[in-house]
Amino acid sequence: MAAAIWRPMAAADLDAVEAIAAAVHPAYPERREIPAERLRLHPAGCLVLAGDGGIAGYVVSHPWRALDPPKLDTLLGALPASPATHYLHDLALLPAARGKGAASTVVERLVRVGREAGLPTLSLVAVNRSAPFWERHGFVAVRDPALEAALASYDDDARFMVRAL
Repeated sequence: MAAAIWRPMAAADLDAVEAIAAAVHPAYPERREIPAERLRLHPAGCLVLAGDGGIAGYVVSHPWRALDPPKLDTLLGALPASPATHYLHDLALLPAARGKGAASTVVERLVRVGREAGLPTLSLVAVNRSAPFWERHGFVAVRDPALEAALASYDDDARFMVRAL
């Protein structure tokens, strides 16, 4: 994919987001309403990787509560009045878009978003054995009994990770 760039997600992109999610995260299905709600609640945290071949990736993120990742396939309803982290809900790239720096680029963009919002951390649930990627970007795994219920909605490999901003 030549000249791919991260741009703001639009409602018209949700079909592509849904198709990429099904291809990249088949073990972690979510209803279409999940990214649609995140886009509505926090458009600044929702981006797509667009290029000559169409959309090859997306990221969905939003302000949230510390040590309280939303369960998989769960609507938020609203964002917290006093968020304590910028939560990276999902980052997915089609195979053709991988290995070209797109993931690293968007992670650093989200770091800036979190800092500009005055949030102390960026957090996520790592799945698909992605923890080493996130560690390279300054994230550390957090183990806390309070996280067990949310992580159980993913699988045994899921790791809650945090990066200080």
